[in-house]
Amino acid sequence: MSRTNPRTIVLFMVDQLAAKWLEVAREGIVDLPNFDALQAEGTTFLSAFSTNPVCSPSRASIATGLSSSVHGVAECGYNLDATIPTFMGVLQSAGWMTGGFGKIHLLPQIADLTPDYRPFGFDVVKNTEDSRAGAWLDWVRETHPEHYVAAQSTVWMTMVPELEAYGPDRVDLKAEILAARRKFPESATEAYELPFPAEVSQTAWITDRACEFLESAEGDVFAQVSYVQPHSPFAPPAEFVDRVNIDRIPEPVRADWLDTPIPYYQQARYSAPSYETHDWRRERQLYFADLAHLDHELGRVREALRKSGRCEDLLFIFTSDHGELLHDHGLLGKWERHYDPCIRVPLIVGATGGRVAHDDTSIVEHVDIAPTIYEWSGVRAPALPLRRREIVNETASLSGHSLLERIRTGGSEDVHRETVYVQSNNGFGEPNPLSWSRTLRDSRYRYTRHLAGGGEQLFDLTLDPDEQHNLVGDPQAAPTLHRMRDALVEAIATDTYPNTPIGLYQVGSW
Repeated sequence: MSRTNPRTIVLFMVDQLAAKWLEVAREGIVDLPNFDALQAEGTTFLSAFSTNPVCSPSRASIATGLSSSVHGVAECGYNLDATIPTFMGVLQSAGWMTGGFGKIHLLPQIADLTPDYRPFGFDVVKNTEDSRAGAWLDWVRETHPEHYVAAQSTVWMTMVPELEAYGPDRVDLKAEILAARRKFPESATEAYELPFPAEVSQTAWITDRACEFLESAEGDVFAQVSYVQPHSPFAPPAEFVDRVNIDRIPEPVRADWLDTPIPYYQQARYSAPSYETHDWRRERQLYFADLAHLDHELGRVREALRKSGRCEDLLFIFTSDHGELLHDHGLLGKWERHYDPCIRVPLIVGATGGRVAHDDTSIVEHVDIAPTIYEWSGVRAPALPLRRREIVNETASLSGHSLLERIRTGGSEDVHRETVYVQSNNGFGEPNPLSWSRTLRDSRYRYTRHLAGGGEQLFDLTLDPDEQHNLVGDPQAAPTLHRMRDALVEAIATDTYPNTPIGLYQVGSW
C-alpha cells in the first residue's frame, strides 16, 4: 500500500575497495564529490571490517547478519542456504518492495549466468556479475551492436559451461569471446581502459536499472545497488582516466616479508613482490579512475532518490565486500593476506534523523549491517526456534549488533566491540590449509595465524601502521602475543554461537 512518506533503504555496494584507497584518493589523487557529499551527511566508520575477505562469504554475512561460520559460506563456491533468513527477505515479508541490481553473488558465479536470487528475498532482480556474460552482454548486443565485440572481449570467466551452448540458439559464445579478445588484446590484461563508452559499461547498466526501480516503485522500498568495479581486472571507461593525478599516487608499502618471511610467504608464488613484476603505477591509476566512475554513478543514484521524493525517510549504506591490496606489501587481491588494505572496508551510513558528518572509530563488521536495517525499519529480526526461551536471548540469532544508536547520537562511551575475528579458508584455486588464516584485530594490534605451519604475524598498529615489523619473536612483545593467541582461540570457538541455523529444528531439543 502506498505511503505518504515511503521509507527507503539503499545498500550501495562496490567490490574490492579497501577503506585505505577511498581515504588515499582524497589526498589530491582524484575528486570524489558524491562520496564527499555522502560522508558529509552521515557516519563514517573508520574501523569497519570484512570478516571473511572474499566475495560470497562477505555478501552472505551482510545479507544474514551472521558470520561465515554460522551461515556456512566458508569461501566462494558455496551456495547460501536460502532457508536462512536474510534482511531483504524479512523486509519483503513485511510488505517492502525489494530489488537487487548488479552483483549479488550469494551463489557460485560459474554455475549459472542467470542465477535465481528471488528465494533470498528480492522481488526484482537485474543481475550481472564478474564474468559480464549474461544480461548486460545481451543488452549490448541488442542496443549497442557496434560495441558488442568489444564488450565480448571483457568477459573473462570463460569457464562457465553455459557459454559453450548459450541461449535458445545454443551459440558457442565462448568461441566468440576468445575471438573478440584477439581483436581487443588489452582486454585480456589485468588493467585496461574499456574499449567502449561509459554509458555502455556494465557499471552504467546497473545504475540505469536501479534508478528506474527507485523512481517507479511505490511504498517502502529496499534496493541493493551493487557494482563489480573496482574488482580486478581494473577497467574504467577511458573518459575517467585523465581525472586521476598520477603524480600524487603513492608508492606501494614495502613487502615486509622479504626480510624474514614466515613459511606462508616462502611459497614459490611469493618469489618477488608484485610491484617488481607489474606496472603498479598504471594499475593504481586505473583503480582510482574506477572510483571516479563509481562516484559519478553514486551521484546518479542520489539524484534518482531526490527526484522520486525518497530522501525524506532514507537509510543509505555504502560499503565494499572486501579490500584490495593493490601492490601494498608486494601483493594483489585479497584472501588470506590479512593486511589492512585486505580486511578494512569503507562503511558510510546516513539515516534520516542521524547526526550529520561524524567519524566513529568503533570496531564494526559487515554483520552489523543487517541488525541496523532491522532496527531502523522497525521490522522484527528473525529469532531462533528455542525449546526454552531462557536458553538464549532472541537477539542471539544475529552475530552482529545495530549501529543505529551510534549513527543517531554520534556514538557513546560504550565500546561497540573489543575485537574483530577474520577468517580465510581456501585461496582461489588452492584447496590447501596453508591458504587458511585466522586473525584477531583490536584497536591496536593485528595477530594472524597462517595454518598448516604457515607461521604467525603480530603488528603494533599504533607504532607501525604500515605493518612492517612482525613482533613474533620479540621478547618485549611476548605478553601481547600470548594474550592475542588466547583471544584468537576463544574467538574461533565462539564464532559459531549460538550455532548454525542450517537444518535447525529447535535449539535445546533432542
